[in-house]
Amino acid sequence: MKPTSLLSRRTAKPRRLRQSNGPSVSVLTKPVTNPTTPVRINPAPSRSRRGRLAFGGLSPVSTNHLMGVYNRAPLEVERGQGVRLWSTDGTEYLDCVSGISTNALGHAHPKLVQAVKDQAEKLWHVSNIFRIPGQEALADALCESSFADVVFFTNSGTEAVECALKTARKYHSANGQPERIDIYGFDGSFHGRTYGAINAAANPSYTEGFGPPMQGFHQLKWGDKDALKAAFENPTTAAVILEPVQGEGGCRATPDADLRWMREMADKHGVLIIFDEVQCGMGRTGKLWAHEWAGMTPDIMAVAKALGGGFPIGACLSTAEAAKGMTVGAHGSTFGGNPLAMAVGQAAFDEVSSDAIIANVNEVAGYLKQQLHGLAERFPDVIVEVRGKGLLIGVKLVPNNREFMGWARDEAKLLVAGGGDNLVRILPPLNITLEEAREAVEKFETACEFARTKLAA
Repeated sequence: MKPTSLLSRRTAKPRRLRQSNGPSVSVLTKPVTNPTTPVRINPAPSRSRRGRLAFGGLSPVSTNHLMGVYNRAPLEVERGQGVRLWSTDGTEYLDCVSGISTNALGHAHPKLVQAVKDQAEKLWHVSNIFRIPGQEALADALCESSFADVVFFTNSGTEAVECALKTARKYHSANGQPERIDIYGFDGSFHGRTYGAINAAANPSYTEGFGPPMQGFHQLKWGDKDALKAAFENPTTAAVILEPVQGEGGCRATPDADLRWMREMADKHGVLIIFDEVQCGMGRTGKLWAHEWAGMTPDIMAVAKALGGGFPIGACLSTAEAAKGMTVGAHGSTFGGNPLAMAVGQAAFDEVSSDAIIANVNEVAGYLKQQLHGLAERFPDVIVEVRGKGLLIGVKLVPNNREFMGWARDEAKLLVAGGGDNLVRILPPLNITLEEAREAVEKFETACEFARTKLAA
């Protein structure tokens, strides 16, 4: 039977049909006896850029049906190339956000694009009940380039952190010490948005409203060595988790000497060290792993972001000893380590871990730091401090950092990220050129000049 037209004035009980490329739609299938009941007819959709149709032309594009958890900037991005982005109205921006340290090779890098194309034509997904050669190859590469012996692949950094937390507790359980569940983190840290991750960081803005704190998670003040010493000595401590260089928390780098001391204390008391290098790892600081600057290693490490160059992938790396409790059935993921992600991850890792990229990070970072310190001297009414490591740069500001981000975007066509302690983060691709870095400095100067006028008004 032909379905009744959606424009019919008659009402009917809808049944839900699903179109091949779109959401379910209501189709009138059974007329009722009251033909006078009004029917609301949607107006014709706009043909403007903002009103372009989605899902095969069923409804105009809007944000009305998106959960309101993001404070989005008024910018619609259409395409990217290298360090540049273009909005839907054609405006060009210099992207020093990089997906928040994710697009480590910029946008549309040809090797990553080719990796997607080649693998997509062969195999996207297969269950982890089968061997996936791409997993084995990328795990080999990661272990050969790090302290790790084993890897578990995830879809994100948050998932990698969750795996790391579970691995640490399982280790002690496997050793006959199930009471060792306490995990200590630091204020200003960020480990993701899942329930375990927000409790590990314990940032009130992320934990409020989600019920009581999870058992066994504790917060230390960053830099409080006495409190950390007591945590190591606590007989129920399982692990200490930290970012060697904090990202969202304000680009704070833990001193190298403190990291080496932590390694000594952990070994002495049987505690595991978990590093979250989701943002600061993968070449961002000028070494492949941020902890390499201190000449020490963790027991477990979470990585993601740059590992896929923008494609969703994460990994939990561990020594064989720390992972001894992660036996069959202890953990899993439907999509983690899928063939498509592995192909892109291998291509991204090959590039990011190259000597050329690491050398470029150090050269460009040195230039940017020098120039930004110069701007801080010229604009003491705007810039408080320049901090960070490598191309994870934080600029603490006098004006509100969110306002400054808007000024940089609108007045200078420069995109920067926010961060704790009222700073903005400069996170360009690791392959940014010196010439592009000079352009970034010029644009940041323009933003500072505009900020000065706004502050003086």
